[in-house]
Amino acid sequence: MERKMSTEKMVLGAILTALVIVLQLVASICGRFGFFTINLSLVPIVIGAALCGVGVGAWLGFVSGCVVLGMDSAAFLAVNPIATVVVVLAKGILCGIAAAWVFNLLKKKNIYVAVIASAIVCPIVNTGIFFLGCMAFFVPFIEAKIAEMSFAGNAAQFVIFVFIGINFILEMVVNAVLSPIIVRVLKARKA
Repeated sequence: MERKMSTEKMVLGAILTALVIVLQLVASICGRFGFFTINLSLVPIVIGAALCGVGVGAWLGFVSGCVVLGMDSAAFLAVNPIATVVVVLAKGILCGIAAAWVFNLLKKKNIYVAVIASAIVCPIVNTGIFFLGCMAFFVPFIEAKIAEMSFAGNAAQFVIFVFIGINFILEMVVNAVLSPIIVRVLKARKA
């Protein structure tokens, strides 16, 4: 029985890995809002975290981070490549871990609440780590952008309103709207 569950998790993890790659590539090509692209791979990360646990959630976040590094991080890589790699991979991995933890914490009380909370936590952690990384490693770069654009505000405000802005809102809405689909996937798996 243990081996069957392990194989099932591996197969589901592989399918979700492919989905993460495809969705993030599509988003990188077609889904630019402001400076960055919306992260469409958060939904399969939540599904993997809920169905397979922390390890798969972290793996899917890592894969998403790798695609983001390859497709959407050139400006930051030019400024500080090591910090960029650390921040982008950390935000992906940690959003997968957080989604799994929240789901596991709440699933026995109410599956709907667990999925919705997990789907909300995932983009919050993803964006929160990005914000912290910007403040820790990229303030001079951000201040240069502020000067270029004549933005009336400080680095934190610029990151929130210009870098994060609509992307975070769209990621949160997409995850919240697709939460019922995640619940159906979970229930279909149990049937």
